[in-house]
Amino acid sequence: MTTLFARQALLPDGWARNVRVEIGADGRICAVTKGAAPLRQALDFLLPAPANLHSHAFQRAMAGLTEARGPDPRDSFWTWRRLMFRFLDRLRPEDVQAIAAFVQMQMLEAGYACNVEFHYLHHQPGGAPYDDLAEMAARIAAAAEQTGIGLTLLPVLYQQGGCDGRALGPGQVRFGNDPDRFARLVEASRAALAGLPADTGLGVAPHSLRAVTPEGLAGAQTLSEGPIHMHLSEQVAEVDEVQAAFGARPVRWLLDNAPVDPRWCLIHCTQMEPEETTALASTGAVAGLCPITESSLGDGIFDGVRWLGAGGAFGVGSDSNIRIALTEELRTLEYSQRLRDRSRAALATPARSTGRVLFEGAANGGAQAAVRDSGAIAQGCWADLLALDGGAVDLVGRQGDTVLDAWIFAGDDRAVAEVWSAGRHVVRGGRHRAHAAITAAYLRTLERLRDAL
Repeated sequence: MTTLFARQALLPDGWARNVRVEIGADGRICAVTKGAAPLRQALDFLLPAPANLHSHAFQRAMAGLTEARGPDPRDSFWTWRRLMFRFLDRLRPEDVQAIAAFVQMQMLEAGYACNVEFHYLHHQPGGAPYDDLAEMAARIAAAAEQTGIGLTLLPVLYQQGGCDGRALGPGQVRFGNDPDRFARLVEASRAALAGLPADTGLGVAPHSLRAVTPEGLAGAQTLSEGPIHMHLSEQVAEVDEVQAAFGARPVRWLLDNAPVDPRWCLIHCTQMEPEETTALASTGAVAGLCPITESSLGDGIFDGVRWLGAGGAFGVGSDSNIRIALTEELRTLEYSQRLRDRSRAALATPARSTGRVLFEGAANGGAQAAVRDSGAIAQGCWADLLALDGGAVDLVGRQGDTVLDAWIFAGDDRAVAEVWSAGRHVVRGGRHRAHAAITAAYLRTLERLRDAL
């Protein structure tokens, strides 16, 4: 049994003082007591730690290397994508493991407790499978074993180069599977995860309407009882391609042809019409938002005001991992709404401040997207917890919702002092327990890859 005491804690029914949280040996919260007697070691602010609901771990090693303008007079997502394809052909399994461990460590130090990995780098350069079909999935699992992060792995189905069924290009062949081999990959990935703790999860991710056939999309949904994630309506060119091929925009086609429900998480959704926004929100699916990456790639602005007004669920992820920063994802989401609408406190409600809406939305939506019993400090939930340092200059003297507002809009992730993932105390004093070793391995990998771009 582990017992924590917090001077202030954010519980499902709001803020409470002098809260004792008891964590069982199984990593779940077994009791929460308000108004408890203080313990010698006290945490200042205790929060549920969100899941990072969308990550491509290997892209972290590209961070900062794609900011020069290329030969295209108007650089875009598509020019960045070509650079990414060129980079990934250099990656070996041991590189992916070292990069994934570094990404997961940074997630934990930022305050995330779970990594939902949208995993599509499956095969060798040239597209031939490894002897173990789940070699790369096993590398993600090995990284999670080292870091202690909660892991929900989403093997990605990637069948074609576009809606017209064209073959995968040279940069895509490492992703490709037909439905039969993908089914075997999912089962092999399940076996690769078998040695991880009980909070580990497995789902599937049909990559996008461009990259899977309608039959592939239908078949993928039957392979796991876990979450179903998919990129949807991210780019104008994608919307145009889907509409030309299927006679409908991506959101409308998906709603008319798939049983979208709370198991689903649709990533980005930055190119939705108002009717599409409200219709998709009503399904209970999670909008998987990655504001830093969406800003980096010029994707567009998610219609967050309309989505939340329609009761939609959302969470955040670090996607390309160009910068892993929980507070910055939340702040960028809110500021994008303000810039578009020339407003302030765009997502706040009369009862909850902007920071509270953002943070609770990310905690609840991330848990739903991971199909993980987390997102709240409550009996029976996994003990996914983060503690903020009350001595951080922006948090001194703060109480209630202003703690979250000050942390997200004035402070940053350096205020994260402690993190537990399913009861595993992985960050102490703001630093991961294996920070030095993981960082050293990552730097060795970068040295080998330095000429890849």
